[in-house]
Amino acid sequence: MAEDFAKSVELGLKLTKRLYYGKEFEPSTKPPKRQLSMDKSSLPSQETYLPTSPMVYASISNPGIVDNPDVRSYQPYVHGKCKPPALIPLHMFSVKVDVECFMDVAFVTVNGTWRVHCVDGAKTCDCRLAIPMGNQILLLLDTFGHSQGEFVGFSLLFGRLVPFKALQLAACLPFLKSIAVDVNLRMGSVLGFDVEASSGSYLSQLVKVEDTAELNVLIKEENGGYLNPNIFILKIPKVDGGSTLTVKARWSQKLTYSEGQLCLSLPFRFPTYVTPVGQFLSKETIIVNVNSCTRTEALCSSATHPLKELSHGVSKLSFSYESKADTWSKTDFEFSYRVSSKDIHGGMLVQTPPSNDLDRREIFTFYMFPGYSQDCRVFRKRAVFLVDISGSMAGAPLENVKQAVLGTLSKFSQNDYFNIIAFNRETYMFSSSMELATQEALERASEWFSSKLVAEGDTDIMLPMKQALEMVSHEDNSISFVFLVTDGAVENEIDICNMAKDSCMKRSAFPRISTFGIGSYCNHYFLQMLAQIGKGHYDSAYDAASVALRLQRFLTVSSSVILSNIEVDCLEHAESLALNPASTQDLSYERPLLVSGRYKGRLPESFEVRATLADMSSFTTNLKRQEAKNIPLDKVNAQTQINVLTAEAWFTGSKEVEKQVAEISMQTGFPSEYTRMILARTESGDQGSDFITIQGKEAYDQKTLSQMVRCKKLLPLQSLGIGFGDLKKTVQNLPPGVTVKDPDATDKIFKAATGCCHQFLDRFCCMCFIQALSTVSDRFVITLSQIVAALSCCECLACCYDLCDNCT
Repeated sequence: MAEDFAKSVELGLKLTKRLYYGKEFEPSTKPPKRQLSMDKSSLPSQETYLPTSPMVYASISNPGIVDNPDVRSYQPYVHGKCKPPALIPLHMFSVKVDVECFMDVAFVTVNGTWRVHCVDGAKTCDCRLAIPMGNQILLLLDTFGHSQGEFVGFSLLFGRLVPFKALQLAACLPFLKSIAVDVNLRMGSVLGFDVEASSGSYLSQLVKVEDTAELNVLIKEENGGYLNPNIFILKIPKVDGGSTLTVKARWSQKLTYSEGQLCLSLPFRFPTYVTPVGQFLSKETIIVNVNSCTRTEALCSSATHPLKELSHGVSKLSFSYESKADTWSKTDFEFSYRVSSKDIHGGMLVQTPPSNDLDRREIFTFYMFPGYSQDCRVFRKRAVFLVDISGSMAGAPLENVKQAVLGTLSKFSQNDYFNIIAFNRETYMFSSSMELATQEALERASEWFSSKLVAEGDTDIMLPMKQALEMVSHEDNSISFVFLVTDGAVENEIDICNMAKDSCMKRSAFPRISTFGIGSYCNHYFLQMLAQIGKGHYDSAYDAASVALRLQRFLTVSSSVILSNIEVDCLEHAESLALNPASTQDLSYERPLLVSGRYKGRLPESFEVRATLADMSSFTTNLKRQEAKNIPLDKVNAQTQINVLTAEAWFTGSKEVEKQVAEISMQTGFPSEYTRMILARTESGDQGSDFITIQGKEAYDQKTLSQMVRCKKLLPLQSLGIGFGDLKKTVQNLPPGVTVKDPDATDKIFKAATGCCHQFLDRFCCMCFIQALSTVSDRFVITLSQIVAALSCCECLACCYDLCDNCT
């Protein structure tokens, strides 16, 4: 989909050559230039045209409507249609970004104004709003796969790894503060849209899936959905040429953590072709408000744009950026701030639920930060890596997993143990027992990966999981880990969860099970539930190119444990307690620990936290309860709560839990598997009761929804959930990110009609064939005509057979 989108933009930019602005103006339609040079062969051309900032495009099916709405260009008429439609980036006139940061979550609101500058004023066209979320250009330095001491950089551009030469990267080294940099893909969640257009006003709304039966026939791919894991597309229908669009888009994204700092990255690189022609002064504004929600002081560490400090409190920061120039920003906005002290610290945020919350229990968030002391000691590790080598992992996915696993093992100490189990329908062990992570063992593991493993066959997870759980065991000063990496769904997922649960319950110190999903065909909620059972971590990568960076970061976070067996005494006696996740994870040096939930009653002002350090000594600290004022704690915790409850609903099959997820989703605005986002329209001056009902209330009634469907005032979007896996695609061994569409009836008719005759005529030169026919007799021509007609009838019968067979 992303490749088709980029090709449509490229075609749209070619169509803009039809626009005439006058002799004194020459607009730029060139693709944006990269800030760092690189080999052109390493970067696909279509990625140049993917949005790197909030943008709006005119969707052009009929190229004849492309014209300057102010000055007629009188270009020649263009015959034919654009299929798929060409996308012309619209000129932008203003943009404002408001960011609210709480804990590790950022809520982003973008207000922008665009003009349909490329469509005749008497014509209309559909427009496409594109919102990239959480896309970062990140640099990672490592030595895996290269000679000792040779550093190689990687830039993560929308999920694609692009290597930089060592000499090109050398200029960046003084600006890098750490070797490991976090990766942020599909960490954003769309929250809503408000659009003002000539065709009316549009407002997004979440409705329950069970109430959208009448909408299913209206759901189309082009209405809106994820173009790729971090780019969201929304259709705005029938906008007049020359008119102005005003868009307000809202989304949330996770902040990344590194060495006591929380980092925010926003897509803010605007290509030159969105700059209006003529005298123009751009106005771009960014407002950043930070509430660290902790008792430690928050300090700004760095920013890519010059910021003006508006206010500074103990845990609160406020900054603004405003620029007026003749061009838009060419760099992403990146901002980092320090909230952590050198030592481990934490606290408890509590809050009374808002008045519209159906769950009247108190809300809480328990947090612990690892600090940034270099003296922190991590637990010794006994790790087993379960690597999927089914047919769909062939090529880049398996190679990237190999790089990530070997890169992680290179950071193990020589006192750590490891083993690797590769699996498809069979299992293949690197060693019959746990191996010390020596240099010689790592070299043998690398050779084993390259020479012994071939990606083929189906997927079976039960057997390798049993083998891994039997192999690992706790020893003094160590923690056992099981890391599962897969890209497929299996039929017995619930049985696997029950088996892992039984195995963990039988042990006093059970292994930590962490899971990593690749692509959209695996059941991510199965993987989340398995990680919850094993008190481990879960993460994912939705395309093969981002696996290496994201997986290595995930393995590092999961295995860098500095506090284990954490107990919070005040929660042990709380009434009606609900935890998200259900069990408290260990504290990693690479990530803060956050546990949210609900309870009844009142928690004490101070409470004790007990845990175990890496040297097996006891850790005890007293923390304070803190009232969460001016913090939307229900929304900060919403995404985690929805994910945990959805995994529980899948595991238990509980309709009550599904209903609870849908209610939380509609209340907080976070999409879920059990809600659907729709776009409700009202025409100018139309404020009918039906629109007010759906706009002004948290809930809605089925009658109102049906009325708006009949009035064609609703535009349903695709499901924004990740789904529960796809067994059919897994059996077909389709690689991650590959989608196969069934051909429609029109394509079959065209293919059948052109197949036989086209192949026959391709064998002859047209002129030679005509000259040959002029020398034959009339009777031969008649006979030949009858033969051709008979062949045509046979081909038509074959076409009908194909269509009927497809219908059955």
